[in-house]
Amino acid sequence: MTSLMIQSSTHDYEVVLQAGIRHELSHHINDTYRMVLVVTDDKVAQYYLDEVTNSLKEHYEVHTSVVPSGESSKSMAQYEKLLDDCFEAQLDRKSLIIALGGGMVGDLAGFVASTYLRGIDFIQMPTTILAHDSSVGGKVAINHTKGKNLIGSFYNPVKVIYDIETLTTLPEEEIRSGYGEVIKHALLSDEDWVKELFQLSLPLLTTEQLTDDLTKGIRVKADIVEKDEREQGLRRHLNLGHTLAHAIETELGYGGITHGEAVAIGIAFSLQLSEAKLTSSLPVKDYVNWIKKNDYPFHTLKGLDTDRLIERMKWDKKAVSQNIHYVLLTSVGSPCVMPVGEEELTDELNRFFREVIYS
Repeated sequence: MTSLMIQSSTHDYEVVLQAGIRHELSHHINDTYRMVLVVTDDKVAQYYLDEVTNSLKEHYEVHTSVVPSGESSKSMAQYEKLLDDCFEAQLDRKSLIIALGGGMVGDLAGFVASTYLRGIDFIQMPTTILAHDSSVGGKVAINHTKGKNLIGSFYNPVKVIYDIETLTTLPEEEIRSGYGEVIKHALLSDEDWVKELFQLSLPLLTTEQLTDDLTKGIRVKADIVEKDEREQGLRRHLNLGHTLAHAIETELGYGGITHGEAVAIGIAFSLQLSEAKLTSSLPVKDYVNWIKKNDYPFHTLKGLDTDRLIERMKWDKKAVSQNIHYVLLTSVGSPCVMPVGEEELTDELNRFFREVIYS
């Protein structure tokens, strides 16, 4: 078992990584809760919902709520449905919500927990690699037609329980998606780790390497959010690659590309932009070769209009008065946030499409 403590302004909480922990949840959850609502999606439910509820029902009154899988469920409609489920189950302030699933489930269930009865406890129980990032740090949200995560709050879980065994059923696109965030953490922190990842072929990923990468990624995320919990400065660096990624996701329609795959492509553009704007020396070619070798879906961007993508970027949460602020790297491990003019951004994005997307 691997255990890390995360410090937050409201409370400290533990992140536990252990294979098979879903079978012994009552040993890791406070026994003062009377009722538990397990929120999951229809795909995860097929694999793990019964196992999780069976490990809980001897000690708690257990209710379940299943939403459709995919980013489109981070919606006002599903948010309202889950609130209805909370009322139907008669959850009180001493009840617990467990978010069993990937980042979508964690964001949605966490936002419900943050607002139902002005806030009840919730536990993140990630079942994807991608969610090693979203489950830590307390950001919970739903999407709006104008952009991703525009309706939300900062609300920390009371615990993160990560069963590594649940990652063995992930399809290839979810492994790629997760490693979009893993390599982001590496680029923000450690050149040697980046070089190690460049040697990785995702279809040959071992459980040992996966566990090591997840632990490193959580530590990077924890170190940043402990210093800047509410994204006033340093935490904005975690948005490396996300400005273009969110625009791509919104333009393609939620679910048209996985979040982490979009992030990985967005990082490629951020590296190019960093070299152009800061004269940084970065492993742009090695990075692009790595994501192409691992079949990140560049083809999905063909046909997208760069002007529309830039309009989407103006709704990014880092934008100020619709001036786009970008997370760039002066070098691996040295990020910064800088405003980028619309003309410069247009030129660089068009170049990125010519040289990377269509090449």
